[in-house]
Amino acid sequence: MTTKVEKSIQVDVPVSTAYNQWTQFEDFPHFMGGVKEVHQHDDQRLHWTAEIAGVRREWEASILEQVPDQKIAWAATEGATNAGAVRFEPVGAGSTLVFLSLEYEPEGVVEQVGDKLGIVERQVTSDLERFKALVESEGYASGAWRGSINEGLAVGTPGVEAAAGSQGDSGKAGVSAKTVIAGAAAAVAGVAAAAGAAAATSKTGQEEERPIEQEPPQEVAVVPQPPAHSVRDDVLLEESPPEGYAASPSTEGVEKGVTSGGDDPMIAGGSR
Repeated sequence: MTTKVEKSIQVDVPVSTAYNQWTQFEDFPHFMGGVKEVHQHDDQRLHWTAEIAGVRREWEASILEQVPDQKIAWAATEGATNAGAVRFEPVGAGSTLVFLSLEYEPEGVVEQVGDKLGIVERQVTSDLERFKALVESEGYASGAWRGSINEGLAVGTPGVEAAAGSQGDSGKAGVSAKTVIAGAAAAVAGVAAAAGAAAATSKTGQEEERPIEQEPPQEVAVVPQPPAHSVRDDVLLEESPPEGYAASPSTEGVEKGVTSGGDDPMIAGGSR
């Protein structure tokens, strides 16, 4: 089931100014609250990214008819299904009536609920009011494209039947309500599973902690080693003192003779 929204607003600028500003599609995010980005591939093809009520949608659109100062009609060719037209009618010398007609197909629970609440309809009304404020405050258009597309073809006001090439999510509509809800459900399921696992762990013995078995210390046999100088002392004690040298019977005397080094400069610590 599709939804149609039709709104109009009087803008106090000449029709050429209102029309010229509307042809600047990439400026739409400045006054269209739900539009995040519009990328214009060429004169006839556009890529749209929008987000309304938390639902992000994308689609490719083709301009079916464009007549300067009169009309722009479009239909989606891929992604979110929508089509429509905007008309410009002069009201006196310096005012223009902007009439917007839009038909779209809501997808998923979130969009269907939002559709029943009239969220898109209120968004369109707000967008037109911001367009009026923008163009009236400036008094001129930020740019203009005065070319024609299929002028004289008289496509009327396209409905969703003109957007038969778009197939909603299967046509790469981006993250729609169905995806948002599925993702949220998966996240909730994941959290619930993690909580259940934690609860099961705390109930079943809280991962019984087993004491780490420590091996008894191994006995290491310590063999006493003689002092480093004792070997030298024994050698000195066994050697007979040189002639004319009176060895002291005490160990202290021997140590004195070794540390003093006599006349050997190497033992005295001298350098070569």
